[in-house]
Amino acid sequence: MANTPDDGATDVLEPPEPPAPLPVKPQRDRLGLLLSGLGQTLITAGVIVLLFVVYEVWVTNIFSAAKQEKVHTELIKEWESPTGDDPVVKAELGLPSGGQYTIPSGTGIAVLYIPRFGKDYAKTIVEGTDASDLEKGPGHYVGTQLPGQKGNFAIAGHRVGKGEPFLNLDELQPGDAIVVQTKATWYVYTVLGDQATKNLSTPNALGVPGREIVHPSNTTVIDPVPGHAGVPASKATESLITLTTCHPKFSATQRMIIHGTLTRTVQASGSALPKELPGGTI
Repeated sequence: MANTPDDGATDVLEPPEPPAPLPVKPQRDRLGLLLSGLGQTLITAGVIVLLFVVYEVWVTNIFSAAKQEKVHTELIKEWESPTGDDPVVKAELGLPSGGQYTIPSGTGIAVLYIPRFGKDYAKTIVEGTDASDLEKGPGHYVGTQLPGQKGNFAIAGHRVGKGEPFLNLDELQPGDAIVVQTKATWYVYTVLGDQATKNLSTPNALGVPGREIVHPSNTTVIDPVPGHAGVPASKATESLITLTTCHPKFSATQRMIIHGTLTRTVQASGSALPKELPGGTI
């Protein structure tokens, strides 16, 4: 039987119901992605910097302590040997043939004591100021004078890491003792400056202050007469000592310079120490 309108059927085609839309995944905010990546990069960079600081400040100190101990032991052994030589004396006297004796780079030449830094402060000074030399300890500027000589006995040392022998160089005051030991002699230097006012900037009669801050390119501070370029050691009237290190701490943009003058010389006598050192009697 044919359908009739009453049957509820129709001949009109009707489109099927559209499918339900797929869920749209929310897109991550581009700024959020950028900030997240930047944050991770900064964290990584921070970790790298921290590891570098740990290495420079602590790990290099461990390595340098071992090198300092080795060079110190070798120097004392040389001094105590009946046939041992004092490199400082050899350099002063020259070779038997009449030629000049050159101290090998990195060789221990003397021991440095600075009472202001504590009773246990003692650092073997090596010949030379190359990076490998200063990893062993404070280094003598080649070409400057030797301990006790007229002119300027100049020494460089690290302030942070690699043994940091001059970490507290800024604590020195006018009148403080700087003592240098060789095989046969103790040399006692005194930091320049006004002892009454504790002013390190006050110069002595030669115009040399106790402390100055200079650019790394200023090498006149290690001349025979500091600050007087061109004056040869033969014209020097005082025996000076100069200590140089980086300034400020954790930076190499400047150099801190400490100057001292020789105030007395004491012949070594067994295990006796100069009176400027703890327990000293001579």
